[in-house]
Amino acid sequence: MKNIIPTYTPPLESIEDPVAHIAEWEKATDSYHEKKYKQSLIHTINYLNPAMLKDKDLDADIHINQMQGSAEIKLSVTDKEITIKAPFLCITDKTNKIALLRKIAEINFTPLDLTQIYLENNEVGFHYQSPIELAQPNKMYNILREIAFRADEYDDEFVSKYKADYLAEKKPKLLNEKEKVQAWQQIETIFTEYTQYCDFFTKRRWEHYHWDIAAISMLKISNMPYVNGTLRVNLIDEINRVFNTNIEFNTRTDKAKSYMKKLIAMPKEEIMQQLYHAEQFSSMRWRSSPKIIQEHVESYAETVKRFKNEGSGSGRDTALAYFFQHSFLKMIYNYNLEKCYKVSIDNVLTEVSGKTPEEATPRLTELYEAMLSGELDPKDFIPEHKTKKKAKKYSLYILGGITLFVLYMTVNIFSRT
Repeated sequence: MKNIIPTYTPPLESIEDPVAHIAEWEKATDSYHEKKYKQSLIHTINYLNPAMLKDKDLDADIHINQMQGSAEIKLSVTDKEITIKAPFLCITDKTNKIALLRKIAEINFTPLDLTQIYLENNEVGFHYQSPIELAQPNKMYNILREIAFRADEYDDEFVSKYKADYLAEKKPKLLNEKEKVQAWQQIETIFTEYTQYCDFFTKRRWEHYHWDIAAISMLKISNMPYVNGTLRVNLIDEINRVFNTNIEFNTRTDKAKSYMKKLIAMPKEEIMQQLYHAEQFSSMRWRSSPKIIQEHVESYAETVKRFKNEGSGSGRDTALAYFFQHSFLKMIYNYNLEKCYKVSIDNVLTEVSGKTPEEATPRLTELYEAMLSGELDPKDFIPEHKTKKKAKKYSLYILGGITLFVLYMTVNIFSRT
């Protein structure tokens, strides 16, 4: 096996994945500063998911019932207050109630920040209420995202571990037959390449690269928006751990390898059951803007500089190539990116697939530097466009040369007469 970049194929798009609209966020913050509190909330909701306010009378009280996976988010907005309820489970005679309540108490301390899980009439759910003048956009974005994300995350875990029951019946939109084939082919390729690269790195005694290929493989699967259920929950846990620098590097690597081994051994049928399109109240990824991404990419600078200074030749390019791969994939994992950023990453990772690190690193670096400058132009990262751009550039050179030649000949002729 040669030292080449792993295959990257952009995942199928989810029909339910909300896309961020930066203009709505700017309107939300402007309206709040102007004390137009209800209008600010409307723009915040539109930023999260514009489909939720479609056909609503925005001058009257607003009531929204929207599923987030198998959890139902109920949102009410009046001129005076905002109320959010998200009951997502019920306790039955079969439920291990003590263990469940102990877990809820633990979660209410951490990781929850702004919301709490309550138990009322054997129903487990989130509840939040606030005067509308306190509904600052950043605060409401974090609250709404936390409720949606955690309700959808914990329902499957609580049903599986504590025998609680769903309040609402799951209504997933199944992948069609073509999508199933494509999705499984992508997952199977990830599994196959993970095994091949682990063997390759072991033979070369590049043990530290086991962390890179495990992180890249898990991110590729998790970034498929139709990966749901306990598979998605477990991937989130494993990805959080593999990137947790408070844990010793070798421990993180061993845990990641162990998880990948279990995942690869999982029957195909079990994996396919957890691939479906799920309704969403909001994207599970954090909001983004060119400035947010620029600041995020600035955190890469020290590592990029270190790899460039410490390494040389193939070793330096390999280190940079793998660093950029998992960094760009983690960006997709973390942020609800504007289309121009997502398309640029997809195009570059696809373009460098199968190339040597020496061939791939300059292109990956070009994307990194464009993000770092805050002047990313997606046209620069579309291979077809770049080819046409070069052709146009060369055509201009030729045309310019012909023009100069004609002028030269004209001057020559007139100087002789």
